[in-house]
Amino acid sequence: MASGMMIAGKWTTNRNKSDSSGKFSEIPTTFRDRVTADGKSRFKAEAGRYHLYVALGCPWAHRTLIMRELKGLNDAISVSIVDPIMSDQGWLFSDAPGTIPDSVNHAQYLQEIYIKADPKYTGRVTVPVLWDKQSSTIVNNESREIMRIFDVEFAQFATQKIDLYPRNLQQQIDEIIDAIYLPINAGVYRAGFATSQAAYEEAVSELFDSLSLWENTLSKQRYLCGNQLTEADICLFVTLYRFDSVYYGHFKCNLWRIIDYSNLWNYLKDLYQRPEFKATCNLNHTKRGYYVSMTEINPNRIVPKGPIIDFEAEHDRDRFGT
Repeated sequence: MASGMMIAGKWTTNRNKSDSSGKFSEIPTTFRDRVTADGKSRFKAEAGRYHLYVALGCPWAHRTLIMRELKGLNDAISVSIVDPIMSDQGWLFSDAPGTIPDSVNHAQYLQEIYIKADPKYTGRVTVPVLWDKQSSTIVNNESREIMRIFDVEFAQFATQKIDLYPRNLQQQIDEIIDAIYLPINAGVYRAGFATSQAAYEEAVSELFDSLSLWENTLSKQRYLCGNQLTEADICLFVTLYRFDSVYYGHFKCNLWRIIDYSNLWNYLKDLYQRPEFKATCNLNHTKRGYYVSMTEINPNRIVPKGPIIDFEAEHDRDRFGT
């Protein structure tokens, strides 16, 4: 989620997310350095050196939290969790339930972290953020790359020896992450922030066409790349988890719910019921983050009580084996 914008180091509350045709337009992430196991990138993977800033409601940040849990990197990489509701100054740190204050830079707002890294920063102030305590700067704020860094470059520090980017599946994983990004991960935002009927209908059509494609794929195998959990599944999970409670109503993605898809729904429950996935999920933060913060869509800031979703219900994915 974006939380306002910095222009030459100055905060602005301008949140225009659509172009002249009414289509949702994203501003690319800016910090794209990499942490490497051998340190050749100048950022060497070391336990205790890096800090992760996230919001529990944000699907992009959620990806990195799931990876951190799956790899068992909680002791190696510290974390701060912002308040679920954006202020006029963007993401803020608070003592609300489920939050973790900034113990590294002692900031009040996330924008302070961006300014500390680049006093003349221009761009969105987004989560996740991977911070290097040693050089006092942002290494990366692109969720897909942070996820890969945790999976591959921090493998030596992982207490859970799981490989979510195995060599024999790497091309397939990357292709699937690419394939689900625009129509699904970004597609819900393209629908929700569209400001023309044509842009909205284009986004919704592509979204549900893609969901139908993966519904068919998951009728034949347990996970997106076969019967092995990979990074691709994390990328799809974070959107599916939010779909019925947020995107269906708030973003008008209301042709069908995920619960209406037999395979996608059972796949979602299967993933959620893994302790590492469940530990990172907070529906209260998620709903409040969307419905209260996005006043251009929900000006009265009313948070719906429903729907009631039983992610703990029995699933049928064991039919493909473990």
